[in-house]
Amino acid sequence: MARKFSLAYLTIPGTNPMDQIKIAKESGYDFVSLRTIPMHLPGEPSFLPQDDPKLFADIKAALKEYDMPLMDIELARIRKDLDINEYKPAFEAAAKLGATDVLGSVWTRDRAWYTETAGKVAGFAKEFGLKFNIEFLPWAGVRNLQEDITLIDDLNAAGHDNVFVMVDTLHAGRAGVTGAELARTPRKYFNFIHLCDGPAGPDGDPVLDNIKDDLMLFTAREGRMYPGEGVMAIADMVKAMPEIPLSIELPNLKEIKERGVAGHAKQCLDVAKKYFATNGIN
Repeated sequence: MARKFSLAYLTIPGTNPMDQIKIAKESGYDFVSLRTIPMHLPGEPSFLPQDDPKLFADIKAALKEYDMPLMDIELARIRKDLDINEYKPAFEAAAKLGATDVLGSVWTRDRAWYTETAGKVAGFAKEFGLKFNIEFLPWAGVRNLQEDITLIDDLNAAGHDNVFVMVDTLHAGRAGVTGAELARTPRKYFNFIHLCDGPAGPDGDPVLDNIKDDLMLFTAREGRMYPGEGVMAIADMVKAMPEIPLSIELPNLKEIKERGVAGHAKQCLDVAKKYFATNGIN
């Protein structure tokens, strides 16, 4: 079975959904992943089809014109200063556009609160037939694979069967997750992967344990690397998980400046496929 790839919003940030869909198709992606949940970040453009009937219609038309399925929307953050109720209309609109998944993350260490709140978000997602994928990041509230698995187990025990661990190969490497650890993890936890690479820390190790480390934040936000050009054990991680879709999330402002958004998106996919072939990944 050929691997399936999606083009994530952050790979070409600020691109409107219709252009992102077109770029995904012309670059050879199988899916597209859009940011349609408000982030409330200063200066960041918002593309919210749930609030804009024309934008909804334009996205729907572009998905049909380019025969490009919408895989997931982002980012349903579990954070005490955010109102999760604004996610519900975003989920409804996404489902109407054909999405199957929602990406989320946790930004508090209050386990009881984030477990209860994640359950509410999972309930919203289930109402519209969506799966809720929770990403761990080493500087967030859920910081590693085991904390994410514990959250999923707690949510399963509360009756939520549409929740999954989302592994980003950069964040997993930073958190010290290995292919062996992933291989020991039951496959039921995994639904899709974020694919990208990143540089080593000052000591040559991919792991960074300082939550406020400038290199970690810079790399994650604007300096990710094409697969195989950094130090993350991507092949080991991908081989350890099932053959699930891979959403390429690879923000790199330098590459975008040199190649343009379309050129960067295509390079991401071309390098990923070459990396997979070189490493014996079907």
